[in-house]
Amino acid sequence: MACCVWIPHQQHRHQKTMPWGLSSVLSLLRRRRRRKEDLIGNNSNKSWLLAAEEGERHEEEEEEEEMVSHSVHSSFRFSFGSQGDAEEAGLRPPAAVLLLVNLEDGAEEEEEEVKMEGRKWTKLQSLERSISPVSGSLVRFSYSQIRAATQDFCRGRELGRGAHSRVYKGKIGAGRRSAVAIKRVEGQDRESAKAFCRELLIASSLHNPNIVPLLGFCVDQEGLFLVYKYVSGGSLDSHLHPHGSRKKVLSWRARYKIALGVAHAIGYLHYGTDKCVVHRDIKPSNILLSSNKTPQLCDFGLATWTHGPSLPFLCKAVKGTFGYLSPEYFQHGKLSDKTDVYAFGVVLLELITGRKVIDQSRPQGDENLVLWAKPLLQQGEGAMEKLIDPMLKVTSWHEMSRMVRAASACVKNDECARPSIDQVIGMLEGEEFSCSTDWLTFSGNNSCLLSPYASQSHDQAPERGDMKGHLALAMLGVSDSDEEDSYGR
Repeated sequence: MACCVWIPHQQHRHQKTMPWGLSSVLSLLRRRRRRKEDLIGNNSNKSWLLAAEEGERHEEEEEEEEMVSHSVHSSFRFSFGSQGDAEEAGLRPPAAVLLLVNLEDGAEEEEEEVKMEGRKWTKLQSLERSISPVSGSLVRFSYSQIRAATQDFCRGRELGRGAHSRVYKGKIGAGRRSAVAIKRVEGQDRESAKAFCRELLIASSLHNPNIVPLLGFCVDQEGLFLVYKYVSGGSLDSHLHPHGSRKKVLSWRARYKIALGVAHAIGYLHYGTDKCVVHRDIKPSNILLSSNKTPQLCDFGLATWTHGPSLPFLCKAVKGTFGYLSPEYFQHGKLSDKTDVYAFGVVLLELITGRKVIDQSRPQGDENLVLWAKPLLQQGEGAMEKLIDPMLKVTSWHEMSRMVRAASACVKNDECARPSIDQVIGMLEGEEFSCSTDWLTFSGNNSCLLSPYASQSHDQAPERGDMKGHLALAMLGVSDSDEEDSYGR
């Protein structure tokens, strides 16, 4: 509500007036309002009160509208004018100061803030109910502990960021001796809360030496946080594609160990839990390495449950990282365990070649790793040396051959032609199969097909066009980091 009050004074009309204290003004307003109500009864629709020191009060509707238009619209502001200003505005009282007070919106803003707080608490209570089945098995941290562990979210402690999250390194617990990675889920919308809840429920159910363990969480009005164990060796991406002057080559022994470890982690997700878990974002930046190069799969922000291995379902939205998306998922939203198998095949190609999945510095036509590698994979063992990282010293050609065959089988366009992750593990470990394990079996170029692997009819015609679609979208400025939530980079 806006009020205009004439305040009498004894000063000369050209002298400046002194500002009134807030309490004095409010007290004066209350007295003037009571006096006005006595005079004009219950006419509460008047928005302007004019109190004059002397003379009769002449009120005209046009003058009132002009005064309203000059009102200062804010929660609570004062506007002082001299007597000359008042006379210029057409107001008659001769010896008074014009004081404008706008009190509108204050109560409405307070009421809206209360409603927002209520809605926020309602969301938190709903979230608490959703995570209650597993919350008792995890450590619950307070927001003050999270702030202290991250030194108030210091930028120097930031390990990585994703589209909807940031990850910080921190120390927490007794004496702050435990190193942790604290993932802050950003956003106040319903989707952010759902993503937090899904990741917490999935990650809390996983217990495998090749998966980064979830230690605890924090649910607070200030944010949603997941606390993971910190892995000190950095990500596979940082070792395969180092930045700056760091050029140390990851050894073959380490690469083979990493391939087997990640395969076992995926096998556990698909077959080792009560529900089949599809990770949906397997890539080198989501594979962390310990000091002895033991790999641990991390970042379950996009993970989801499926009805079982090889039981696909359709997703409304395709999420993941370009270059690692299987054709059926990328084009039609068809998600299954074979989606992870395809992405793992791309990771195997990165381990073999040392190349990035999308590299714009490469010659035209060679930017996409899978598009470049497939013709060489189809040529057989004779082309294997062209695939291998030129900086790599291979110490076991048998292991290299097995990894190349596994990669070739995993990146088949038709998901029905891809092996399950258990079969991929068998291939990497050199298990014998009922059908000949020569190179042509896995390249899809002979009639002895190792079911359910290679099929020439499945993998020829649409292959290059599909991969060009991957490349075209990746080149539109969508980089690997757009969906990145890893903290090992």
